Amino acid sequence: MHTTEVSKIQSFLRQKLNNRIVLDMSENRDDSIEVKLGDEFIGVLSKIVEEGETSYNFNMAILDIDLEEAA
Repeated sequence: MHTTEVSKIQSFLRQKLNNRIVLDMSENRDDSIEVKLGDEFIGVLSKIVEEGETSYNFNMAILDIDLEEAA
């Protein structure tokens, strides 16, 4: 993903979720980047291009131990 593209997505996620969302480009990948909340890894954002249209898929796994802590 390009820097300008990542910046736009990061702004969108910050508006929707929280200003602490960070898209980490430290890994040199073209199709996905890590999503963090502050310093904590929370998921992966993937870029999908199909039939000339681009979309972004945010995948976040929630561990059962995290649910117990939140209860």
